[in-house]
Amino acid sequence: MLIEELKPLVEELTKQPISFLGGFVSGILRLNTNEEPLKSWLEKQGNCQANNRSKTTGPETITIE
Repeated sequence: MLIEELKPLVEELTKQPISFLGGFVSGILRLNTNEEPLKSWLEKQGNCQANNRSKTTGPETITIE
């Protein structure tokens, strides 16, 4: 049902409402989280997981045994 599909959204909203709504609005407005002032606001909120992604210049090589 629709209620069960929306359950994870409601749980995140109740845990951290300000961070959730800030992320939701920035997603709707398609804001880049690496640009100021959104970057500094996210750092103050303690939600820096998205900014810690390593940037690679090309595909990685892996070995399969």
